[in-house]
Amino acid sequence: MTRGNQRDLARQKAQKKNQELSKGKRNDNLTVEQRKARDAELMREKQKKKEEEARAAAAGKS
Repeated sequence: MTRGNQRDLARQKAQKKNQELSKGKRNDNLTVEQRKARDAELMREKQKKKEEEARAAAAGKS
């Protein structure tokens, strides 16, 4: 009694599932603290840029 292609289909399904799970993982090799520091610095730069744009827009309107 053979199982037909059930085993092959299950193997393909498992491979696809594992690929989907591994898509979201990061490969930056940073610790949590390093990642937090990097993200905080990026947010500070982003906020500074927005503030400068707001000042320029306010100066342009006046």
